[in-house]
Amino acid sequence: MADHKVLAGAHVVLPTGTVENGRVIVEGDRIAGSAPEGAPVVDLSGHWLVPGFVDLHNHGGGGASFTSGTVDEVLKGVHTHRLHGTTTVVASFVTGDMDFLGRRAGLLSELAEQGEIAGLHFEGPFISPCRKGAHDETLLRDPDPAEVRKLIDAARGQAKMVTLATELPGGIDSVRLLAEHGVIAAIGHTDATYEQTRAAIDAGATVATHLYNAMPALGHRAPGPIAALLEDERITVELINDGTHLHPAALELAFHHAGPERVAFITDAMDAAGFGDGRYMLGPLAVEVKDSVARLVEGGSIAGSTLTLDRAFKRAATVDGLPVEAVVQAISANPARLLGMYDRVGSLEPGKDADIVVLDAEFELKGVMRKGEWIVDPLENTTA
Repeated sequence: MADHKVLAGAHVVLPTGTVENGRVIVEGDRIAGSAPEGAPVVDLSGHWLVPGFVDLHNHGGGGASFTSGTVDEVLKGVHTHRLHGTTTVVASFVTGDMDFLGRRAGLLSELAEQGEIAGLHFEGPFISPCRKGAHDETLLRDPDPAEVRKLIDAARGQAKMVTLATELPGGIDSVRLLAEHGVIAAIGHTDATYEQTRAAIDAGATVATHLYNAMPALGHRAPGPIAALLEDERITVELINDGTHLHPAALELAFHHAGPERVAFITDAMDAAGFGDGRYMLGPLAVEVKDSVARLVEGGSIAGSTLTLDRAFKRAATVDGLPVEAVVQAISANPARLLGMYDRVGSLEPGKDADIVVLDAEFELKGVMRKGEWIVDPLENTTA
């Protein structure tokens, strides 16, 4: 009985809907279907129990960069996001030279093999200089399939996603290569037309990297990539719901056209997430974080975010007025499916990892469990 926990009395959000006065049984590191008589009960009346958050697109936190930090610093960044409910995180790299990215991929692939991160995402260097955002233009290059393959190989099976400007020379062939190797091809930092975007989707692209940002605006004569990405049921759209990257009407438009089953909330977080304002480096570029908004020192472009997914959840459920079930889909289930991990994470079902977030009635984070162990204890509200 010592390895059982019964979390009882909460609003439990399941794939089939919300159960009032529900309970989740934890046995060891997994969710169980039943508990022995006398198993210890944690009373969470008045709270919400939702699955641990899954972040597809995250560059760091806690003062640490996934692109350039040491292994210990990367682990610090991962832990920072765990404290905010993200129990599964993909480490994203900003643009660097090919040799550097290959070395980083080899280093962080070990953390993926150990289960500390869920894999690697290359956001660059295969992106458009017209829509580079906070990427060093001197390091950008066309998506040559041979070079894309080098990065995949360097990641030793842990590459999960590559963001591409698919209109560039080699873009479509690179999408096909990624699809053949089971790596997500994401359309982003792109200057593509509507027609070019459609061609990339037909070639196998399945994700829109932070929809609306770093791509042409929606136009009535030239609809561009946004319309193509929203209308196609094969595409999951990433959204950064921090109140800075998106107007609420843009988020509503995405949910209206894509539906909750095709939205994935991400942070696109950089080092300052969970750490504070100040000067930082994003790859080789200097960033100033002021009032929690990150911008390049030169040019003022938005440079990622300082978002954590608990804040994204609360904003979606309160400011945006989305149903809690839809928020859970976007922040847990959908990204887990994209990563091929839904058999283990993304919902509160027996047999899955005991990755659980406890929220109060106002959707403030009160507890985080990962693989059956409290990282933030909801009764003591302390961190481990």
